[in-house]
Amino acid sequence: MLFIESPLTMPDDLTNLKDDMIAFTEGHGMLRFHAYVGEEVPSVMWDCSENPESWKDFVELAKHAGATFLTMSDVVLEKEDLDFLVDRLKNGAYPDEEDIEEARWLRTYIGKTGFVQLGWPHQGTVFLFESSTEWYDRYQRLVDMAEEYGGIVFDEPDADDEH
Repeated sequence: MLFIESPLTMPDDLTNLKDDMIAFTEGHGMLRFHAYVGEEVPSVMWDCSENPESWKDFVELAKHAGATFLTMSDVVLEKEDLDFLVDRLKNGAYPDEEDIEEARWLRTYIGKTGFVQLGWPHQGTVFLFESSTEWYDRYQRLVDMAEEYGGIVFDEPDADDEH
């Protein structure tokens, strides 16, 4: 059975989309470079508001422009990350019970892919396609809030730092 989602319906797990992107990219003979392209890099965002399947056009345009690889990044919600977020929200300068409860509610999505990014460089700019779920956007908002109001967090040295 084939399930086709309406453009207005966004799945709560982008794992199938990520798998489709990998297969489609490899089918075009392109390699994947596992990397996230952040805001500090000059970039142009692909507008997919008209067609959520336009990521295929994005990959084909990259191929046509001569790109031999695409950057690819995805975020799977991990229990440890969510536990850390809940702790940050609890111990922040301005704890808010509603935000803490919202973070706890996100446990439903542990193990699910909430964000996928494709990119390809061209003449000093990276062209990007991004897709995220509603729950991931909520998670990211809480992470940003925890970082803004959570105070200073000291990173504990790990085994690699000691050598």
